[in-house]
Amino acid sequence: MIKIKICGLFRFQDILAVNEAMPDYAGFVFAESRRKVTHEKAAALKSLLDPQIQAVGVFVDADPQEIILLCKTGVIDLIQLHGREDAAYINALRQAVPHPIIKAVGVECSRQILEAQTLPCDYLLLDSPGGGTGKGFDHSLIPPLEKPFFLAGGLNAGNLRKAAACRPFALDVSSGAETGGLKDPDKIKELVDIVRSE
Repeated sequence: MIKIKICGLFRFQDILAVNEAMPDYAGFVFAESRRKVTHEKAAALKSLLDPQIQAVGVFVDADPQEIILLCKTGVIDLIQLHGREDAAYINALRQAVPHPIIKAVGVECSRQILEAQTLPCDYLLLDSPGGGTGKGFDHSLIPPLEKPFFLAGGLNAGNLRKAAACRPFALDVSSGAETGGLKDPDKIKELVDIVRSE
């Protein structure tokens, strides 16, 4: 069954909405973004998150010690890397914490995805170039992959079923779960219901 992640939660209302809809993953953004959360805010949000929902920390070229601290204090359950993190960086995290690691790829060509697949991460996340733009990319560029992948990039209720046809491990939605820049409980519920029906 395809899983679903709702990313970019930063308000207590967002946690109530995902606890009601029960996606598989909830994303906290620690990189520069209008959805950015501090360590303290993320810890407070995580304390209210249903324990069946795993928290994913989103980072861009962060100090590894920052990530390790968030893992060891139980604020995040998975690590998502959106910068230029290389194999050495990923291996350093692996040696410090057991948390699964997701490496994002801003897809411009198939070769780029195949190269990313050789990194020592657990999952890939295929996104539009630049990431977090709310825009999609050409899914025909996705080659057959051995590594499970999250699929992101402009996903919403209108195109989620089409995206599911790519058979990703999980679908990752952020702006498509919002109205006026804020998470919309009705949209979150609709997105989760669509994925659960696939």
